[in-house]
Amino acid sequence: MSLFLAIDAGGSKTQCLLADETRILARGSTGTVKLMRVAEQEATVRLERMLQQIATTAGISLSHVTRTCFGLAGLSSPAVREWAQRVVGAMVGGELVLCGDEEIALDAAFAGGPGILVIAGTGSNAIGRTASGHIYGAGGWGPVLGDEGSGYWIGLEAIRAALRAQDRIGLGGVDTCLLRDIERHWKLGSLGELVALANHRADSVRPAADFAALAPVVAHCAEEGDVLAAGILDRAGEELAEIVTLVYRKMSAAATPEKPAALDVAFTGSVLAQIAPVWAAMAARLAVSLPIARVSGTPVDPLDGALWRARKGSAT
Repeated sequence: MSLFLAIDAGGSKTQCLLADETRILARGSTGTVKLMRVAEQEATVRLERMLQQIATTAGISLSHVTRTCFGLAGLSSPAVREWAQRVVGAMVGGELVLCGDEEIALDAAFAGGPGILVIAGTGSNAIGRTASGHIYGAGGWGPVLGDEGSGYWIGLEAIRAALRAQDRIGLGGVDTCLLRDIERHWKLGSLGELVALANHRADSVRPAADFAALAPVVAHCAEEGDVLAAGILDRAGEELAEIVTLVYRKMSAAATPEKPAALDVAFTGSVLAQIAPVWAAMAARLAVSLPIARVSGTPVDPLDGALWRARKGSAT
């Protein structure tokens, strides 16, 4: 019996599953092991514990694994590749296929076929594959340089917009519940504490503010009728539509003269999966800017793509 291990290392959590040719034998999860977000030592401990957990649950030694597909961000960095190969290689037998986390999500949606996938969770980016197998991407530059439409972007934009509204009180500024609800979420007692936390850089005592965790807070304010919050969610969807359109333009520029009659657009990530107004705003913008787009209404699970690649046997 062949055994296959699939790992998806996302920005906020890491998930894995162990399977044979037809069945899922065990699943495991842990916090993020993304080296841009946690120290290498912590990432190693988390990954090792998760692998031990899945081996115990399945009652199978991971030395018997035929092939592993590990999807994670930052593979252009030799240090990230070396770390992944070293940690997995020490615990798991067989071949190791390393892929970008966006690549396994693309395979979950299209199993090697053409289409565009937009990712909006802690971060954001889009990736597309042509019928000939060429891959093009846009976005994904991290929270400081980009990630528009992501959970991090929504949380940060909410604070920025709410503070601008605070400055305009009495001058026609928009009334908003954002600052109050963000203070409550972060368990703070004043606006001054909020500003201090938002501007705090991570150190050995306290991590930086988790702006991505504020996305559900913004969504709740929008549901309660907060115009400022609703506008941020609309802008998030429009930003995501923009990177989908950029990917399509790259694909079209490199393709044959024949243009597809329809373009399938899939998605993954907590923002598009759980915050309906962001998905709706993205779909509405694409209906105008890219009419051939057929936007899926159901998120894909990147682990499915990692398992597909592990069973298939090679990266595309």
